[in-house]
Amino acid sequence: MQDLSNFSMKKILVANRGEIALRVMRSAKEMGIATVAVFSEADRNAPFVKYADEAVCIGPAPSNQSYLKGDIIIDVCKKLGVDGIHPGYGFLSENAVFAEKVQKAGITFIGPNPGSIEVMGSKLAAKAAARKYKIPMVPGTEDAISNPEEAKKIALEVGLPILIKASAGGGGKGMRIVEKIEELEEQMTRAISEAESAFGDGSVFIERYVTGPRHIEIQVLADKHGNVVYLFERECSIQRRHQKVVEEAPSAILTPELRAAMGKSAVDVARSCDYVGAGTVEFLVDDKLNYYFLEMNTRLQVEHPVTEMITGIDLVKEQIKIARGEKLSFTQDDLKINGHSLEIRVYAEDPKNNFLPDIGKLATYRRPSGPGVRVDDGFEEGMDIPIFYDPMISKLITHAKTREEAIARMVRAIDDYEISGVQTTLEFCRWAIQHPAFVSGKFDTHFVKQYYTPEVLSRGSEEEAQLAAILANAIFSNQKTKEVSVKKAETTSNWRKARLS
Repeated sequence: MQDLSNFSMKKILVANRGEIALRVMRSAKEMGIATVAVFSEADRNAPFVKYADEAVCIGPAPSNQSYLKGDIIIDVCKKLGVDGIHPGYGFLSENAVFAEKVQKAGITFIGPNPGSIEVMGSKLAAKAAARKYKIPMVPGTEDAISNPEEAKKIALEVGLPILIKASAGGGGKGMRIVEKIEELEEQMTRAISEAESAFGDGSVFIERYVTGPRHIEIQVLADKHGNVVYLFERECSIQRRHQKVVEEAPSAILTPELRAAMGKSAVDVARSCDYVGAGTVEFLVDDKLNYYFLEMNTRLQVEHPVTEMITGIDLVKEQIKIARGEKLSFTQDDLKINGHSLEIRVYAEDPKNNFLPDIGKLATYRRPSGPGVRVDDGFEEGMDIPIFYDPMISKLITHAKTREEAIARMVRAIDDYEISGVQTTLEFCRWAIQHPAFVSGKFDTHFVKQYYTPEVLSRGSEEEAQLAAILANAIFSNQKTKEVSVKKAETTSNWRKARLS
């Protein structure tokens, strides 16, 4: 292995956009590293472009004409003397071919080696690698399957319901639940077709469908000297359409013993593919607290801030240090959980209309602040939400001593968040984190399906309006009689007022 212990990194290109580009650049700046932004024509005036030391337009708005143009990005690196590329998440972050081209160009890829990305990019290959370390697996097929009759036989052996999943999949694409054996052939055909369309790979496999599942993931860091640690867990069970909406660290259900066992399994998964850098090992936990390996994400996760909040570790800085060849400066025993952290993803979506993406101009955009509140975003007031990319506006994170305090702080921060011009998921997230199932910790990945309908938000709006009317009447009466206290606060949140104004 090449000795990189004295390798310095003076300039980094961030091959991404929006909040993650800005977040990476801030850590790089604190390390004294210059940054280069690449941007599409749609992002010309975005904050991350202004923040970078240098910025280069690489194409039109569509991703396949800009942010997915790996060769153009590498050419920019060569022209500007860039030492390393940080891919963020999404786009080219888990593209083994791109990572290999970056290395061949003499540039450091701030992430795992291409081989690790390739192995963990296939769910079947990932399971095969993890199986060598006896990692718990959901019962199912070990190889891709395409014959419906063979699939029926396996389904009956595994036991219904089953889950058909795309090997190269993610985000719920190429995934089908089968509860009746008569439905299997049709659902299998649909899963294969969707997988081919989304990933160019129609390989699917079968797993037993885990009932009452919790989605728990373990953050790992691995250096080039054989050291691997886990930075505890994140719970990501509040999802809509298999996409995470609310995340927290630590989980409300893990015991110290289970945490240690899952942490060891996560470290073993990393070792199974010679992993280097920051990665996340995802597990399903059933209603009896049995855990099963799901997949490994070979990149920084959207929800990484909650881990940073409870550990005090800057994961981006660690990625850069590892890429420079440095040893981890801490051991597993040095890591401790400090308090509790929540993150909500603020999407430009309409939760009252099946979470359909919304586009428009941010007529009002004012971030919440105060102790224990963090906002990772990439927008400013007056900017348009582009139609070409993921509709996430920001990530709102809170941290406190206890889970209860973190939830209360998040409610306050949501109420302080002023956004108008587009529909957002703020109202939905406010409802979700105050729901009795979430507050008690007794929920699973079916939370939205079990408890949410658009009417719950409408009822909440009506109740707030009624309360506001009662308070207004009390204030009016007080002005006339001086007998009613006027110390009660306005209950309508800022983001709701801004939207109604």
